[in-house]
This record gives sequence, C-alpha cells and structure tokens, in this order.
Amino acid sequence: MAAATPATNNENVDPKNIIKARDLLYRLMISQLFYDGHQSLAVGLSAVAQADPPCPPSDRLLHVVMAGLQHEPERPQKTGATALTVPGQEASIVTGLDLEFETDVQTTAPEPALYETAYVTSHKGNCRAGAFSVDGQLIATGSVDASIKILDVDRMLAKSAPDGLDPSGDSQGHPVIRTLYDHLEEVTCLEFHPREPILVSGSRDFTIKLFDYSKTSVKKAFRTITDADQIRCMSFHPTGDYLVVGTSHPVIRLYDVMTAQCFVCSIPSHQHSAGITSIKYCPDAKIYASAGRDGSIKIWDGVSNRCVNTFLKAHDGSEVCSVRFSRNGKYLLSSGKDSLIKLWELSTSRCLIAYTGAGTTGKQEHKAQAVFNHTEDYVLFPDEATTSLCAWNSRNASRKQLLSLGHNGPVRLIVHSPTAPAFLTCSDDFRARFWFRRMPMH
Repeated sequence: MAAATPATNNENVDPKNIIKARDLLYRLMISQLFYDGHQSLAVGLSAVAQADPPCPPSDRLLHVVMAGLQHEPERPQKTGATALTVPGQEASIVTGLDLEFETDVQTTAPEPALYETAYVTSHKGNCRAGAFSVDGQLIATGSVDASIKILDVDRMLAKSAPDGLDPSGDSQGHPVIRTLYDHLEEVTCLEFHPREPILVSGSRDFTIKLFDYSKTSVKKAFRTITDADQIRCMSFHPTGDYLVVGTSHPVIRLYDVMTAQCFVCSIPSHQHSAGITSIKYCPDAKIYASAGRDGSIKIWDGVSNRCVNTFLKAHDGSEVCSVRFSRNGKYLLSSGKDSLIKLWELSTSRCLIAYTGAGTTGKQEHKAQAVFNHTEDYVLFPDEATTSLCAWNSRNASRKQLLSLGHNGPVRLIVHSPTAPAFLTCSDDFRARFWFRRMPMH
C-alpha cells in the first residue's frame, strides 16, 4: 500500500476546488517526472490520473515545493506531546506519529529487536491479560487461574541489572508488590486508572473489579460491577470517571465508575452484530473505537455514545483483534485474524498503510494485538506461528528484524510501555515476560 497522503483541513473548503487542486497536483507531478527524465513513471501516472491534455515537461512543481517549504508553519509541538522519562536518560518531548507534517523522520527509539527479557513472572494458568500504568512504573498481569499480579518496573530492572549497576533503595525489594485474588474465573483484561492508584480487572465470571493497590494488604476489590456477560475488554475515559466495556455480547457498555450506572446506545443499528474484541478511548476522549468478531471497526462519539462511523470488513471480513489510537488522535491502528495490521486515517476513513509479512499461515488462531512503541516510531505484532515479534517502521511499513519472544506457547497479549523502551508479553505457557532495552553505558 502506498505511503500516506497528507491530510488537509478540508471542512470549510469547496469540494470542487479540492478536486481541481488535486488534478493540478497530479499534472505537476507528471510534468516534473518528464522533466527529470522518468518517462515510464510519468506515462504510468498519466494513465492512472487520466491526464488530458497530455502534460509537457516542467520543473514548476520543484519551485512550488521550495517556495512552500519556506512559508510552511513549524510543526505544532504541543498537540499530543509527551515528556518521556527513560531510566538513565533525560526526559525528551515526543510528539508521536503525524503524517500530515512528516516526510522523512529519523527514528531515535531503539529497534524492538534490541530489547531483552528483564524479568519473567509465572502464574498457575495461562497468562492472558496485562497492562502498564500511565507513568510506566507498574505492570499488571492476569491469568486463567483467576489471579492478578502487580509488579514494580524498577525492581524488575534491578533484578536483571548488569554487574556494576548496584541497585539501591526500594528497588531491592521483590518485583511482585501485590497479588490479588477476587475473581472466580479467567482474568481477561486489566486497566490502570489514569489518575488514582486503582487497578480495574474484567473476567469471564461476568464481573469488573476495582482494586485500591495503594493499600499493601489489599487482596479483594473495594467495588464490584456485575454484568450480564463475560467481560472481554475495557478502556478508561482519560479522566477515569467512565469505563467503556466490551463483552461477548454485541452491545457496548459505558459504566460510571463511581455509581456503577450503565449506559448503552439505544439505536440497535449502531451496534456490532457479534461480541466485542477490543475497545479504546481516544486520548482526547472525543471518540472511542471498538472492534468486533463481526469484522467491523466502529467509531463512537464520546459524549452522545452513538456510532459515528463504521469500517465494514476492515480486515477483509476476518475478526478484528485490536484497535489503538495514535497519541494525537488522528490515526487508528488495527490488527485482524488475517495477520494484517492497518493504519487508518480517521478524517478520511481510509487505510493509509498496511503492515504486511506477519503470520506465515496467513490466519491467526488466537487474537493478537498490534501496538505502537512509546515514540510511535515502530509498530509491533507477535507472530503466532513463530512465537516471534514482528516490527515495522510506522511511517513507511519497512520490516525490521524479528525478535524471538522465548515463550513455549502462543503469545496472547502484548502491551508496550507508554514512557520507555519496554513491553510485556503474556503467554499460554503460564508466563509473562517483561522486555526492556538498556541504553549502552558510556
């Protein structure tokens, strides 16, 4: 699939003018290609663009571009910008993926293939759920054995620190700081509250539980929300006041976290036609996205709770496994059981980039997630057939080196740290692995 076409703010522009401008753009491209001696490319583009009359050689496009670059406003730095703190490094401002302003960006983040296992924790059953806290300092893992663990990232790093890096202070304790037992069946999803020391879990036992992990003796939830179906996925509103929940039923639930009051969209035609597999709020909370076993992706208004857009057969009819917004809310990353990962531009509802080459069988047995790394320079996806990590440059879809994930069973979940070069993999081999890229010592 071709590289992305920059989006334009077309809301107040006459569509006829856009069509004329685009037609002129293609004619300038054809003329420039002829001028630069790329006859075959120029002829091919002429046929596709149906250029009539034929375009003469000209380098006007080059001059237009040079003049435009001189007057182009600087890329906004505040929208979606995040200060990332990586152990041993100063905080840096990262703006994430923005194809509207980018053409050739040098990635500064380490390639995922360079990450190493820093810690392994085990459950007594298949490990299927995991999450990072917003500050990247904690991870949680959940299992078919109904247990949940919360682990401290600094302590995990201290356990695997190379000789000469003496851990000090609190980092010398055991990485597992809480073990929670309050579900009766498999823990299917976990989410950290964006502002409070609260972990929320969903389970096959039809319940959502809220744990206050600031209490060292915590074992049980301080609040339980009981649903009518098995909980499959959930996402916190950025304020932490609401939780959107997907179950094995097609209708999405919106819960008030404080009162446990449930809201649903009252328009049947807006709903999925099968169970929900993934759900995520956009960072600005104006919209949220859901993926279904029916093969569709739906975009919902964050205020009215109504569906405002549907991508039918988003993965050629295959079950959609995951959806995730870019930091600036312009793009949606999806994965499907067809082993394809797609980047959607929300303003135009187009698939801009397809990340291909994962899945030697071409069809996943289990659902797997596509995620961005912390800088959105890379897209990561666990390949089921080889139990390895596939990675791509997020902007041009070039394949990166594979990383063996070291699990003895399928990887059922991958989640990347929001702040550092670290990710978590959970597997049916009962284990969760914490991966990290240490910066070389100077």
